[in-house]
Amino acid sequence: MARQPAVARRAEQLLDAAVVSTNPVAGGDICTSTRLRLSDGTLALMKTRAGAPDGFFHAEARGLRWLAEAGPGTDADGAAVPEVLAVEQDCLVLRWVEPGRPTSDAAASFGTRLARTHAAGAPAYGLADERDTWIGTLPLPQRTSPTWPEFYAVRRVLPYLKLARDRHAIEPADAAVVEDVVRVIVDRAGPAEPPARLHGDLWSGNAVWGSDGRVWLVDPAAYAGHRETDLAMLALFGFPQLEQVLDAYQAEQPLAEGWEDRVGLHQLFPLLVHACLFGGGYGARAAAAVKHLR
Repeated sequence: MARQPAVARRAEQLLDAAVVSTNPVAGGDICTSTRLRLSDGTLALMKTRAGAPDGFFHAEARGLRWLAEAGPGTDADGAAVPEVLAVEQDCLVLRWVEPGRPTSDAAASFGTRLARTHAAGAPAYGLADERDTWIGTLPLPQRTSPTWPEFYAVRRVLPYLKLARDRHAIEPADAAVVEDVVRVIVDRAGPAEPPARLHGDLWSGNAVWGSDGRVWLVDPAAYAGHRETDLAMLALFGFPQLEQVLDAYQAEQPLAEGWEDRVGLHQLFPLLVHACLFGGGYGARAAAAVKHLR
């Protein structure tokens, strides 16, 4: 396929190398993605977005680098993360991950490594620099809190519940269910745990099964939170080999008793985000996920 001239020129400016070919990559609904082949044989992925908010790609790059601090080859030896090659206001360039197929071995390895990434932790819930980031196209508050129930209620659930109401994406009765759960969240949150280093938006599309037998974390909304949130997100929309992932995770870092009953609580936040973005039945699904916790 012929080069996309504008994309190629921008990549060459940032990478100081000639681009010999470009190919569009399907799958993104927020950004446009392009596979690049450089003159030295390097393969890269370039993400662009027209009118990206100020700091949008820099926030993603910071999240990737933060996760990579606990990746393979570090003391944590956690989950794989693609290298950030360049980032500017208008784009992000990553080292290409060649896609492969899901396997039981890769799933087990991913479960182990994800547990290690989570265990790398952070000083407090949120982000140390307290700069807000994004989840999809929505701002994501990151001011720190000393406890997870406070952080989850104030920085995650309540802002998106308000936005869902403002957008008429949740019925009053369903909103009332969510509010009831927020009132008792301290009693429903399970045993206190230290902040975990989270991907933050870990659905199946943001975990690439590589041809090298590893599962790579991409497109994060990274922050320090409760590790069960990442695992609940894996289960929300379906994930290949999930049972093997969870078994290996538990063998590396066992989950606290009663974690299965808290899956809906941790799915509440992404369901509210989806209600804000897409409407439909996500408001009702959010309430249904936590109704048993009132």
